[in-house]
Amino acid sequence: MKIGIVGSDGYIAGYLLSHYQNKDYIEEILCIDKSDRADRFLDLVHPEAFDYSALDSLDYIIFTAAVSGPDACADKFDDCWAINVTGTKHFIEEAIERQCRVLFFSSDAVFGDMPGAVYTESSETKAQTPYGKMKKAVEDAFKHSPYFKAIRLSYVASSQDRFITYCKSCIQKGECAEIFHPFYRNCIVVSDVVQVVEWMGLHWTEYRPSFLNVAGRELVSRIRMADELNRIFQDRLQYKIVQPEENFYKNRPRITQMESIYLGQYEILQNESFTEKIQREMEDIEI
Repeated sequence: MKIGIVGSDGYIAGYLLSHYQNKDYIEEILCIDKSDRADRFLDLVHPEAFDYSALDSLDYIIFTAAVSGPDACADKFDDCWAINVTGTKHFIEEAIERQCRVLFFSSDAVFGDMPGAVYTESSETKAQTPYGKMKKAVEDAFKHSPYFKAIRLSYVASSQDRFITYCKSCIQKGECAEIFHPFYRNCIVVSDVVQVVEWMGLHWTEYRPSFLNVAGRELVSRIRMADELNRIFQDRLQYKIVQPEENFYKNRPRITQMESIYLGQYEILQNESFTEKIQREMEDIEI
């Protein structure tokens, strides 16, 4: 299989590259981004400048590139729309014309903020935040194409994610972390994402729906995440609970409860607790 990773210099893409480099069935990995290390340069502000003949031999494209900060998407809406929607759609259209299968990284933000709702793959998307609207626009544009599928990620925890990195830094410095509450997501871990991406590439036609919600079975708060870190690091994290200013919730819901109809049905991921997932993810991590 020949694959391309768009946004190959990103956080999750790094894990994908490490994983795929050890797979015998992978013939080629084409790194596509705007860094000096890319195999092919792509600036989504100017997608028309990309040499799309580079996609002709690819079987599977993993599209991870985006401006993903909810506040940045709100503050610089037009600039982010140009990248996250206009440029992204242009690239995906070119890939689909070449009959490349495109796996698009979407988000639980496409569902909006319905009080008490538990979102599944069949739930209507009513995105309310700028970031959510951008992801929904791409989903809607290609949802009927057999060459397009989207995985909707909940919060992706890992030893390198922003929140856990902040907590580790507080431990190292002996500082008290400020934990925002309430703030809940059906957290997953980065190894889940890698497993899902690989499974989708190998079972593309078997998986009939256009979308897959990639979510853990538990609704997890930041406090729970901090407590799990203390379980791992012997109560070395000191923290205090802080209620963020109302503006914090303007671009992100307090609670997004998302579950999947298909993760279990297709046996894509093991049915593990968040405790099991985060302990596996933090294995061999020392502070």
